[in-house]
Amino acid sequence: MPATDGQRRPKRVALSEWVYDELLSRLFDDTLPPGTPLNIDALARDLDVSQTPIREALARLESTGLVTRAALRGYRAAPLLTGAELDDLMHARGVIEPAVARLAAPRRTDGFIAALGETVTRLAEAPKGPTFAEYHAYWEADETFHQLIAQHADNAFLHRAFESLGGQAQRFRMFGGLGVSDADHAIREHRAVLEALDSGDADAAGAAMQAHVDAVRGRAAAEA
Repeated sequence: MPATDGQRRPKRVALSEWVYDELLSRLFDDTLPPGTPLNIDALARDLDVSQTPIREALARLESTGLVTRAALRGYRAAPLLTGAELDDLMHARGVIEPAVARLAAPRRTDGFIAALGETVTRLAEAPKGPTFAEYHAYWEADETFHQLIAQHADNAFLHRAFESLGGQAQRFRMFGGLGVSDADHAIREHRAVLEALDSGDADAAGAAMQAHVDAVRGRAAAEA
C-alpha cells in the first residue's frame, strides 16, 4: 500500500535512509515475507519515491543478506537462516569481532569510549518490541556499538569482513512479532566489552567480545 502521511519521512532525514528503514521494517515485521519479489517500480510507487533511493536501499540490504539478487530475476526477500546457517554466522562473528576488539583497545580514545557508552545507554532506554518500529532504536544502537568497534580497529579488510556478515540484521529479523528477549543479558555484555576497551587491554577486550558473541550464539540457537 502507498506510504501514508504518518509513514512519510521527516524532511530532516535523507530520502535513501528513510527508504532503507521502511524496507527494513517490512522485512523484519514480515510485511515482505521471505521469498517475496521486490519489484523496484512497484516499491517506488508504493513509497512515492523515485527508483534511485529504492535501488540504493536494496543494494544496502543485499550486503546484509536480508535480500538476494539473481540475474534476470531481480531482488527477493531472503529466506530466513536455518539453525545451521545462523550457527555458522555466529561462528564467523566469533572469529572477526574479538579480533577487531583486540585491535581497537590499544587505540582507545575518550571520544571512542564516549560514543560506545552512548550506544549502551540507548540500548538500556530503547523499547524492546514486539514490532520493528518499537525495537528499531534498540537494533540501531546494537548495530552502532559493533560498527564503532570494527571501525576503530583501523583495519579495512577486517572492517569489510565484518560488514559482509550482516550478523545483527540477520539475527534481529528472527525477532519478528516477538520483540527483543535477551536485552538484559546483551546490555550487561556490552558494558563488559566497553569496560575492557576502556582499559586499553587488548586481551581483555578480545575476551569480553568473545564472551558476548558466544553468549549471543547460545541464545540464538535456542531461539532458532
